Amino acid sequence: MRHQTAIGAAALSVGLAVAMSAPATGATSRTAPAPKPDPRSIAAGSADRAIAAQPSTFKLAAEDKIVDLGVTSGLNGLQYVAYTRTHAGLPVQGGDFVVVTNAAGGVLSTHVNQTRELDVDTKAKISAAAAAKTSRAHVAKVEKVSAPKLTVLANGAGRLVYETVVTGTKKNNAPTIMHVYVDAKSGKVVESWDQVRDAADDRSHYHGTVDISTAATTMSDPQRGNVQCGGQNGRAYTGDSQWGNGSGTDMETACVDAMYAHQKEWDMLKEWLGRNGINGRGGGFPMRVALNAVNAYWNGSYTTYGHNQANNRQATSVDVVGHENGHAIFTTTPGGDSGGGNEKGGLNESTGDIFGTLTEFYMNEPANLDPPDYLVGEEVDLVGQGPIRNMYNPQEKRHPNCYSSSIPRTEVHAAAGPQNHWFYLLAEGSNPGGGKPTSPTCNSSTVTGIGVQKAGKIFMETLNRKTSSWTHSTVRAASVAAAKQLFPGSTTECQTVKAAWSAVSVPQASGEPAC
Repeated sequence: MRHQTAIGAAALSVGLAVAMSAPATGATSRTAPAPKPDPRSIAAGSADRAIAAQPSTFKLAAEDKIVDLGVTSGLNGLQYVAYTRTHAGLPVQGGDFVVVTNAAGGVLSTHVNQTRELDVDTKAKISAAAAAKTSRAHVAKVEKVSAPKLTVLANGAGRLVYETVVTGTKKNNAPTIMHVYVDAKSGKVVESWDQVRDAADDRSHYHGTVDISTAATTMSDPQRGNVQCGGQNGRAYTGDSQWGNGSGTDMETACVDAMYAHQKEWDMLKEWLGRNGINGRGGGFPMRVALNAVNAYWNGSYTTYGHNQANNRQATSVDVVGHENGHAIFTTTPGGDSGGGNEKGGLNESTGDIFGTLTEFYMNEPANLDPPDYLVGEEVDLVGQGPIRNMYNPQEKRHPNCYSSSIPRTEVHAAAGPQNHWFYLLAEGSNPGGGKPTSPTCNSSTVTGIGVQKAGKIFMETLNRKTSSWTHSTVRAASVAAAKQLFPGSTTECQTVKAAWSAVSVPQASGEPAC
């Protein structure tokens, strides 16, 4: 496997230095301290050994080769080693898994997407050109089509498909980067998913006078990698470093709001959740404003922000910016954002809402600005009807409070309801008091919350276990494992995670640990 440590090389270097520079007679010889082992390297080695020792656990076929995706460090020393695989030399969509270890390298749990070994004929019957033609029909106005790539979908024993990426616009003129999977035997579309996910001397529209970190003459952040803000041409705005005039129609002001929210979310991730940047590796993503649409979205490379329907405010409030960055976090945690259908799409939308809410609570602004709450988009008033989602009672916005068999067929923004509701119950409970809203449960139970910061920690550690086929059932099992491993000396957090899921009608999952 590919993991290597630098310990052996460091030890060799020290030995050579001593041999070449022996101390003079009577001098005191000092031995350099051994380098401290990197817990990520320890975790990687343990995970590699677990895979070699237990291939059946990871559904490994003889034609499979494991591909290392790296190690992410979590809270309390937890390490997440992510992998995918190839089969007979072809990439496998859905062949991913995560091995969780403690700081000492002890394997705590595994999260495997596949349910069985792959056994698939890898000879195509239709041409790549035919697959491309079929894929183009899924986008109203086509701008660019990638070369179709033979891929194995990890559905059951596997299915040979062509993956084609079609860039363009939908019928409503919204942008799309559509990944289309065409069966390489029958020529029929078997799956598709859209990479575009909707929704101190600087003058902000939503926060008054603030101080954002920028370079001297450009709206780029010198402290946070790849973070900048500008117009739709992708270039950062330039100026004298005193940005914005506070107006809801000024684009420089929109960037002040976006940069401020982005920087606060970055700090929240570090201080509360132990994550290094938006992508988990010290990096972020550019932002664009001045989109001429009542919308905001993440497209896999950057976030972009339009305006509300009245065209007097930009969609750059904290919860909206936090939401779009939440999509970026979902994309850059194991399992990515590909596949999974509407159910995974709804969980992705909810992830954005949760990160926007966590950022509001981290900032904790006063009532005259943007105080923390569990509403989404109320400051922007996107379509003139206040918030677009309500986390403590999703049905107030005609979204389901409870999980049911219809969720996988529910439009993704509405399908965010059950997990949003779960997060509120986990953080605040069903009847929190203190002026916070009550939250109706789906089984008439009562839930006592554990606090928004603890809930955020559990949610982040749950995402670090994500696999490509992410469902409410797998989220429940992963979140219970996360709570148990994050708080090993207490059962309260684990039990509350279970109770909150049951309260939104997600039943106990197969393989779910006991508290």
